[in-house]
Amino acid sequence: MGSGVQGGTTEEPAGGPDDPGDRYGIREERLLTGATVITAVRTIASVVLAAMAAHQQSLTMLVVALGVYWVGDMLDGFYARVRDCETRIGAVLDIMCDRLNAAAFYIGLAWLQPDLSPAIFVYLAEFMVVDCFLSIAFLAWPIRSPNYFFVVDRTIWLWNWSKPAKAVNSALFAVLLLVTGWMWVGLAIASALLVLKCVSLRRLVQIGLPVPGAAR
Repeated sequence: MGSGVQGGTTEEPAGGPDDPGDRYGIREERLLTGATVITAVRTIASVVLAAMAAHQQSLTMLVVALGVYWVGDMLDGFYARVRDCETRIGAVLDIMCDRLNAAAFYIGLAWLQPDLSPAIFVYLAEFMVVDCFLSIAFLAWPIRSPNYFFVVDRTIWLWNWSKPAKAVNSALFAVLLLVTGWMWVGLAIASALLVLKCVSLRRLVQIGLPVPGAAR
């Protein structure tokens, strides 16, 4: 799902992002974990299904590709939390794979239903550019993923990575287009999301991204 990085919580932080005892902070990093394997499998499976859907002109198969993406995105995060293997590497990999899966689905949808293209490409600009920048900005702080950005700024977290925000940013737009086919409503939602992401980006710039090792 949109910006659905590994791990997730709505709990309040016990300490700030510089607190060495902070449970949301950096741990030992490694690429190969059960969660990253799930991320890789769901990404490949969803992209292959989306490519097959475009080749066969099958909207049904394209929806299956979307379902594999969403279920896999929830599963890798759930596994990471339960098995306590959340890493920053895994979070970045998840963010990048989300963009690939979303692009495969939405470009496939634009191919099959070109009348939806204006709404789709505004959404892709929001999700693949502005939202992507916001999502990887967590790397400037010692936290494990954007899901813990509330230790930096609660407002940005509420707008972008709380559960309601994630649902609106991904599921609502896709479901609306698939169920109704209303391009103009989809365009309005995509435009509103783009504005919200730009406002979030402005707030992030005002906070300032810390530079590791910068002279003080």
